[in-house]
Amino acid sequence: MRLSIVIVNYNVKHFVEQCLHSVYRALKGIEAEVYVVDNNSVDGSAALIKEKFPQVLLIENKVNTGFSKANNQAIKLCKGKYILLLNPDTVVQEDTFTKIISFMDEHPEAGALGVKMVDGKGNFLPESKRGLPTPNVAFYKIFGLAALFPKSKRFGKYHLSYLDKNTIHSVDVLSGAFMLLRAQALSVCGLLDEEYFMYGEDIDLSYRIILNGYKNYYYPLTTIIHYKGESTKKSSINYVLVFYKAMAIFARKHFSQNRARFFSILIHFAIYLRASASIVWRMTKQMALPVVDFATIFLGLFLVKFFYEKQKFSEGGGAYTEALVLRAFLAYSFIWVLSIFLNGGYDKPIRLRTLFQGLLVGTAFILIGYALLPETYRFSRAIILLGAAATLIELLVLRGLLHVLKIKGFILNQNNTKRIAVVGDADEYERVTNLLKETAVKPAFTGFVSISENNQNQLGTIEQLNEIIKIHHIQELIFCSKNISSQHIIHYMLQLVDTPIDFKIAPPESLSIIGSNSIDTAGDLYVIDFNSIAKPHNKRKKRILDVFVSLLLLIFSPVLIFFQKDKKKFISNVFLVLIGIKTWVGYETKKAPWLPNIKKAVLSPRQPIASTDEAYLQKIDAAYAKNYRIENDLKIVGKNIFSLDI
Repeated sequence: MRLSIVIVNYNVKHFVEQCLHSVYRALKGIEAEVYVVDNNSVDGSAALIKEKFPQVLLIENKVNTGFSKANNQAIKLCKGKYILLLNPDTVVQEDTFTKIISFMDEHPEAGALGVKMVDGKGNFLPESKRGLPTPNVAFYKIFGLAALFPKSKRFGKYHLSYLDKNTIHSVDVLSGAFMLLRAQALSVCGLLDEEYFMYGEDIDLSYRIILNGYKNYYYPLTTIIHYKGESTKKSSINYVLVFYKAMAIFARKHFSQNRARFFSILIHFAIYLRASASIVWRMTKQMALPVVDFATIFLGLFLVKFFYEKQKFSEGGGAYTEALVLRAFLAYSFIWVLSIFLNGGYDKPIRLRTLFQGLLVGTAFILIGYALLPETYRFSRAIILLGAAATLIELLVLRGLLHVLKIKGFILNQNNTKRIAVVGDADEYERVTNLLKETAVKPAFTGFVSISENNQNQLGTIEQLNEIIKIHHIQELIFCSKNISSQHIIHYMLQLVDTPIDFKIAPPESLSIIGSNSIDTAGDLYVIDFNSIAKPHNKRKKRILDVFVSLLLLIFSPVLIFFQKDKKKFISNVFLVLIGIKTWVGYETKKAPWLPNIKKAVLSPRQPIASTDEAYLQKIDAAYAKNYRIENDLKIVGKNIFSLDI
């Protein structure tokens, strides 16, 4: 057998589906086998593979064993002369396997080979070729010297950035995202080191291949797409810890004691530096707008008070004590910001509707609280209403400014302004446009770019792509991979790499459209919108409802408890929901794997229906997830008010 392919999958079912489509297209005429090791995914990956790719040799792990161990499971079973380790979030060209096998046949000294990788926008991924991360190289990388002097042979060793990315080179380290291994070399060097859970195992294996007299080659005569960042988010603290821990393991194994000690100090410093920066940056991003809003509202209230007192009191001010004003304005500002947050006003992308809704609810809450306060603590109803109006104007101006500055996440109505062109044949164009209608995407324009000249209602043919983009102001291209080869898709992506166009690929007979906008952005998906219940504002509403209902049940528990069969379970459910371990309404215990995760529920949408048919119950759960409304939860709790002991 010529080739064995090993793919380790973890919760990226849409990406592994697209990957396998491209793999089997590239395997035509090659004697090969494909292993997929699923590391206990909960997104329905295994079921999808069994249904759509029955020829795949699927290994289903019951726990997440990590990247190295999962790869080794399959490698031990492989029969191929060459073994390819391939990430699930990749797309290979139709000639990729033919070219790399031919090169390996012609170069018996080659122990491993990697290829040129680009992200979902066509940008070259520098980790396609890397140098050995010695303490010096790591130091230059951590402190930014590698980025400042990429063409320097001294400072640019981490990504070998001084080497031409379009020329074949012998290199130190290859990426585990695409790593072709000679089985004979692997038998000499040994398998992946299972001490590495994720990251670092490719560096370790690359180094051992060199130590055993083989060479690692960077081969850029074929290109693959790697939707970098799908299995883990590189900005996360967890990524920083896992990655640098892997570097510390490598240093301990392969460097002298003194060098390893220095490397370990450097690594730990990098961990603290990156982790601290990650925490500060995340908090800054999340809190910046609410803090600015709070300050704007607070200062705006003083302006309203100043002008209001000038009009109402002839002496101009002094009508309210400073202590009362300060307490009231702090409380009003906090309530408005909190209400905007709870109504989704800070979710990205920003929507003005949620801002209006949050201000309205917050104002109502303030006025109700005002009416309940003793006379001595009351402030001014007029200032509350004028302050609400001023706040609305201030926040609209602030969001308008963010929109004009094109700050990411603050561009208003960005979902409604996207202009999309679908590249394929007429049937695939119709399928993809129908799929778009079922997703959360609402494009302002959808045009058809044909792969031939025999279709009506088309913008033009694929050869006219550049002109079509300019004339119709296209912002996103969706390639139908049923009609267009991966080779041509990558060709057009590279051709348009310097434009602001986004790219996506629609695999054949799939319910997903996949793409990625940058080297640091996880692939963004267009999928049928089953995730209403998982949207941030709905999760908040559901949690608030759970707390509210639990508190009400506690108040009325002396009466309600007599109607419950299992009184201990009733009280237990109330407290478990209150502290966030359970939710009042959710799925059946055996939920469909493609639905969003929510907490274990006391009740389900099927109550009081007694059906036990799994397919029927999954349909009910799917409808509940897709069309989530808090009023539905209230109705279900209300109907089962005397059966909360389940």
